[in-house]
Amino acid sequence: MNLFDLSGKVAVVTGGTHGLGMAMAEGLAAAGAELAITSTTPSKLEDALAYYHEKGYKATGYLFDVTDELEAAQKVALMEATHGKIDILVNNAGIIKRVPAIEMEVEDFRKVIDVDLTGPFIMSKLIGKHMIKRKSGKIINICSMMSELGRDNVVAYASAKGGLKMLTKNLATEWAKHNIQVNGIGPGYFATSQTEPIRVDGHPFNDFIISRTPEGRWGNPEDLAGTAIFLASDASRFINGQIIYVDGGILATIGKPAHE
Repeated sequence: MNLFDLSGKVAVVTGGTHGLGMAMAEGLAAAGAELAITSTTPSKLEDALAYYHEKGYKATGYLFDVTDELEAAQKVALMEATHGKIDILVNNAGIIKRVPAIEMEVEDFRKVIDVDLTGPFIMSKLIGKHMIKRKSGKIINICSMMSELGRDNVVAYASAKGGLKMLTKNLATEWAKHNIQVNGIGPGYFATSQTEPIRVDGHPFNDFIISRTPEGRWGNPEDLAGTAIFLASDASRFINGQIIYVDGGILATIGKPAHE
């Protein structure tokens, strides 16, 4: 079990203040990691840190925008000085804008690409250079089923997440020789505060997810923790450039016939 032990490791989790990011960060902390959490919202960061500290986890907060390279560079330098090293980077921060492609403003498309794809590149580049010097590191990009599939009204998000899959593979290709593993997690549909209004019996989307998922349920946020721990730990030291989909089997099946 020592393969999964993260004691003495420092994990940066962007957007680790709520939802799936918080679930993964808490999993890493439970496995022994010290957390460095980023956010663009002071109140969310304060509340998240209070939660982590109440749980007995060691966590520090950093307020900045991952798409601002200069600001991010300053904060990464501060993280290195404060923690002495960064062993794990989880590129979780992201946004989505649900607009039909024909109606989407180019400015909004660029914003989603900037946060969901350029941000992970900036953070990986800034932290990766320190990992290269130390000849050790784990980078986990939070992809999506939209890294593989299209869906109505998410053209920018799907474009960014498809790009993030290939960013993962290319960084793995370039940095494997430095003992850095770059992998991704592709969450399916999860029970979070954002999906709560539609997770009710009779709601068309709720019924669609239940019927489309072989396990017949929404994922629980803690279902992601094990995958995050695995990819952050020595247990995955020869796994590189892979995306693990935590989706209850959605991508494994074409779905149920209409008569079933």
